[in-house]
Amino acid sequence: MIFLDALRVKIRDGHRVVNKACYMAVGVDMDGIKHILGLWIADNEDAAFWASVCADLANRGVQDVFIVCCDGLKGLPEAVEATWPNSMVQTCIVHLIRAANRWVSYQDRKGVSRALREVYTAANEDTARAALDAFEASELGRKYPQSVKVWRDAWERFVPFLQFPPAARRVLYTTNSIESLNAELRKATRNRGQFPNDTAAQKTLWLMICNIEQACRPAGEESKARH
Repeated sequence: MIFLDALRVKIRDGHRVVNKACYMAVGVDMDGIKHILGLWIADNEDAAFWASVCADLANRGVQDVFIVCCDGLKGLPEAVEATWPNSMVQTCIVHLIRAANRWVSYQDRKGVSRALREVYTAANEDTARAALDAFEASELGRKYPQSVKVWRDAWERFVPFLQFPPAARRVLYTTNSIESLNAELRKATRNRGQFPNDTAAQKTLWLMICNIEQACRPAGEESKARH
């Protein structure tokens, strides 16, 4: 299982400083052990970029990938399927919820999140679709059609989630395996200001990762889910 997520870092580009995305891949093996597979800094994360990332991982021996969990990154599903034909790309549920709440007022967020919970905790696709239809027809659904559209557009990449038992769903529910690491990295980079170039940013982040003990500990839920 591979989790992909991005960390924003400030990097000097000529006479200006720009925010760039540093993508990180964390693999979880059959024993529930986390492995940092790579860091890539991208100006534009298009299909060609993701094809090069997948090729890099495959060339370094990453095989038998069962699931890639990510945030609906453009071009990634096609790159994953071309590199590991038997793998599955799963949209991160938490990112879907966040995207759906982007247009929702603060006072309505609990209600919208409660309605969406009926979708992603459904026993099967038919029940999930009925829950989404019910939300769309509700007062909140009519008030926030864009929130419904987020889930409609991501449906194909969401429904594989419903095939798994509860223990596996808890793992796939979020990119926690990588977000916890990113939180530590954000904390460590907050006071550093900017990096002089991409290479310096990558080297510094790798050194930080080596010093974060959590990145080397067994993952609890992942270990349970494999059973």
